[in-house]
Amino acid sequence: MGDQSKIFIYPGKLFASKSPILLSTILGSCVAVCLYDDVKKIGGMNHYMLPLWNGEGLASPKYGNVAIEALITKMLFFGCKKRNIKAKVFGGASVIKTNHDLYNIGERNIQLAEHILEKENIKIVAKSVGGFHGRKILMSTDNFQVRQKYIEKKNF
Repeated sequence: MGDQSKIFIYPGKLFASKSPILLSTILGSCVAVCLYDDVKKIGGMNHYMLPLWNGEGLASPKYGNVAIEALITKMLFFGCKKRNIKAKVFGGASVIKTNHDLYNIGERNIQLAEHILEKENIKIVAKSVGGFHGRKILMSTDNFQVRQKYIEKKNF
């Protein structure tokens, strides 16, 4: 993971590459779906903030339903076959305490990823989701190796 080019995936962005790239992101209640075609050796990652685009305004990858479909489309554009694509899912922490389900963004983000990947017949081979801590994720696009580090809450 040390000598590869590095790209940080900001919230609402996605990236896929045929070349070996080290992708990184930092997640709280957001979710990152990492996809990899183990035949073509092509990988990608998205980072979305909210589960569903409501259909108003511009469709943006800051919404999970848009971001996951866009990443799958990008992988298929590179020649990947859906049957060869595998997924790893990270994030969806409950970083803000709430008793109202509507505001439980992390859990809703996780459920959306699992639902869309199941619908697309893409197997989730690993996941680290939920909990109360943020995560830093590093993914290598050439071998699907993903490293995760929890981020501790700090009180200021």
